[in-house]
Amino acid sequence: MNNGKAASLDVLPLTQTHRRKNPLSGDWVLVSPHRNNRPWLGATEALAEDQLPQHDPACPLCPRNQRANGETNPDYAYTHVFVNDFGALTPGVTEIAESDDALFSYTAASGECRVICFSPDHNKTLPDLSLTELSAVISTWQQHYQELSQHYACIQVFENKGAIMGCSQPHPHGQIWAHPHLSTEISREDDQQRAYFQQHGRALLADYAGRESLDGSRTVFENQHWLVVVPFWAAWPFETLVLPKDNLQALHELNQAQNQALAEALKVLTTKYDNLFRCSFPYSMGWHNAPAGFAEPQLHWRLHAHFYPPLLRSATVKKHMVGYEMLAESQRDLTPETAAAILRAASTLHYTQGTPDDV
Repeated sequence: MNNGKAASLDVLPLTQTHRRKNPLSGDWVLVSPHRNNRPWLGATEALAEDQLPQHDPACPLCPRNQRANGETNPDYAYTHVFVNDFGALTPGVTEIAESDDALFSYTAASGECRVICFSPDHNKTLPDLSLTELSAVISTWQQHYQELSQHYACIQVFENKGAIMGCSQPHPHGQIWAHPHLSTEISREDDQQRAYFQQHGRALLADYAGRESLDGSRTVFENQHWLVVVPFWAAWPFETLVLPKDNLQALHELNQAQNQALAEALKVLTTKYDNLFRCSFPYSMGWHNAPAGFAEPQLHWRLHAHFYPPLLRSATVKKHMVGYEMLAESQRDLTPETAAAILRAASTLHYTQGTPDDV
């Protein structure tokens, strides 16, 4: 057990090249700290960003505006959810047969895709929302997860933020995709967590959260119910993992206190992200819930969220997963410990609300 330490860092050469294993996926990450393991001295020039209006008459997500299918959005005050007009999944039975051919396997896929507008304000992203507004977003996630989990085994709640992440619509929003099959990532995480539970009798992420909280070197934020860390196996420069301290398998299980504590954690994390390079920090994030539809709790599972931001040195310098990363395995220079220290040092006062000295 390494005497309760978060990892065997007493023998890990943090200034030398090494590999770290992701216990959720089984993948390895090559870490080359001698290239970039130092206090942050890089450029921090901000990206010139357009000032968005509070309401855009041409935006299909703003209140009272018409969408592509001709429907008109209500004059909503907090969140608004609708069926994606261009969903990647459609409900109902298809005419596609299945094939288990060793080289040409395929199967039918069906499901539902929904869009969640986080706020009626066109110019507010998650760090701009109040704690009450963030709590409403979380409650919306919970409500739709609860509904969809009655019909589907896999419910993916996620957000792509920023054009650099392929988001074509600046109005703050996320999505929910639900389907009966387990996605590749959920299936792998299910296998890894189940194997750990069978071997140790405890949930993998429960043990991990406890040891990270005790260690602290990769902790970005912590409150009574939630822990935010740069994971030991992080592949992206400022990747984070949001973990509950309580025994939660899925979003709908959160009580009011856990909801409000999560709102605080998301507010702090996304504000720190924006303050790193004084820009609206792009990322892809998503919640991983235990597979739904089982009569008994999936005790090997812990609910968690992944944040995958691409920025590396400034608002305009992106980490590219190319070459070795595409053909071999993920590689990083900035150690997770250094990335966590940089995030911890970032202010919780948003850069648009204070002076340069404040952030």
